[in-house]
Parts: sequence; structure tokens; C-alpha cells
Amino acid sequence: MIGELFEHFSYLVTVFLMVTGLYIVIARGNLIKKLVGLSIFQTSVYLLYIAPGKLLGGTAPILAPQYGIYSNPLPHVLILTAIVVGVATLALGLALAVRIREAYGTIEEDEITALDNARQDMERDPDR
Repeated sequence: MIGELFEHFSYLVTVFLMVTGLYIVIARGNLIKKLVGLSIFQTSVYLLYIAPGKLLGGTAPILAPQYGIYSNPLPHVLILTAIVVGVATLALGLALAVRIREAYGTIEEDEITALDNARQDMERDPDR
């Protein structure tokens, strides 16, 4: 039982990070905290792809065929691309958070929604 648990330890860590990141994105109202939660969630997806990508005793696929077991390099290449896209997405999200802070004076989701609702009410009924 314990041996099987350690064999699948990377998957347990992946599930823990995924649930943690999803909880942060859903439960927090601060935009920066939501971006951190999204980054944690992305990290769990990276681990999910990389965990089965390496075989114990596997060799690089460029070596002679007498070695038998090969490690697949494709998951590692895909994750490298995903990391670049994730960093770019995080940078864009942080830039948007800065612009939202400048426009509304806050990065709390509830306060931004309340300010938007008040602005829409003023546009509908300017006599208020």
C-alpha cells in the first residue's frame, strides 16, 4: 500500500496543486491572488505531462536500438513551450491588473463590480 503510494507520488502532488490552484482562483477576490492560483494550476498541468514522460532505465531515442527502452522527449518539449506561454499569460494578466488598479483604484473583484454597477446605474438614470 505504502509502496504504491510512493510510486504515484508525482500524481498525488499534481492533484494537490491542481485543487489548490483551482480553489485560489475560485475563492479569492483579489486579482493578483487569482493570477497566482492560475500559475499554481498551470504548474500542476506541467507535472501531469512530465510525470509519465521519463522512464526509469530509459535512454535517449538517438542511441542505438540495442538499448531497448526509450524515453519520450515530446512531453518535455511541449512543456517548455507551455512554460513560455504561461509566463507570457501571467505577464499580460499582471499588466491588466495594473491598468485595472489605475482605472478603478482597487484590484478586488467585488469592489470593481460594485463600481461598474454604480456607473451603469448613473448612465441609466442621470437624475440620481
